[in-house]
Amino acid sequence: MLHDLGLLVLRLGASALMIFGHGLPKILEFGQMAQSFPDPLNLGSKASLILAIFGEAICPLFVAIGLKTRYASVPSLITMIVAAFIVHAGDAWSKIEFPLTYALLFLIIMLLGPGRFSADHLFLKHK
Repeated sequence: MLHDLGLLVLRLGASALMIFGHGLPKILEFGQMAQSFPDPLNLGSKASLILAIFGEAICPLFVAIGLKTRYASVPSLITMIVAAFIVHAGDAWSKIEFPLTYALLFLIIMLLGPGRFSADHLFLKHK
């Protein structure tokens, strides 16, 4: 029971921090950011911004509700690894540490799964 409660708190906490701190601001500022957003994979600024929004807003929403949790955590994990090792490659440790912390959280969620308090558990229980 406490294990599942811990996973719920981890999913909700990591997802809320990612959505409100990173994903939602990118959605709200999309028009202003689309032309100047960092393009670490040479896909174009707009495409890179869309991928960042997917990894920082859409997927964390799925993680928060526990729907396809293990799959949904992967884009968030990848987004944070790209941020840490490519976007902030030449920056001070304080700039690299932050996305690595998020990467660690989403890696743990991916490895442990959503727990019983999740949409995944609810839907799988009925099958």
